[in-house]
Amino acid sequence: MVTMAQRIEALRTEAGLSRPAASQALGFPKNAFEKFETGRQTPAKEQQEKMASYFGVSLFYLRGESNDRTRQEDWMSGTLPAEEEDAPVYRPAPAPKKVRTEPAAPQSATMLDALFAGKAAREQFKAMVLEVLRSPEGQAVIAQAVWKELAKHK
Repeated sequence: MVTMAQRIEALRTEAGLSRPAASQALGFPKNAFEKFETGRQTPAKEQQEKMASYFGVSLFYLRGESNDRTRQEDWMSGTLPAEEEDAPVYRPAPAPKKVRTEPAAPQSATMLDALFAGKAAREQFKAMVLEVLRSPEGQAVIAQAVWKELAKHK
C-alpha cells in the first residue's frame, strides 16, 4: 500500500520540482514538503485539496487510497453519446429463492463485518463518508446524480 508521503514525493518528482520549489508553488512554508514526504507532518485537508488540484489527481489518489489518478469531475463531466443516453438500464431479474432442506450452516463473517463490529469504527466510517460527500468532488457527484434522475422523470 502506498502512503500519502510516498505519493506526494512521487508527484513532486514527476513534476520536476524540488521540495522548496513545490512549497513555494503551492504557497506552503518552505520546509512543508520535507515534513510531508518524511511523514513527520500530515498535510491539512485544505493543503491536500490544494496539492491534488495542483498535480491534477484525485484526493483518493493523493492519500494512497486509490491507484486511479482520475479526478471525479473529469469522468463525471463526460457526456454519453446520444444513442446511449436513452438506452434502457439493465437490471438483472431477482434470483429465485432457494428452499433449504438442511439446517443452515453458520455464515462466515466478512472482513468488513469484523471491522464494523465496534460502534467507534462505524461512527468513524460514517464521518469519513460524510466528509467525502461534503467535499467539492462529492457535491459534484451528488449534483450529477440528481440532475440525471430529474431528467429521467421529465
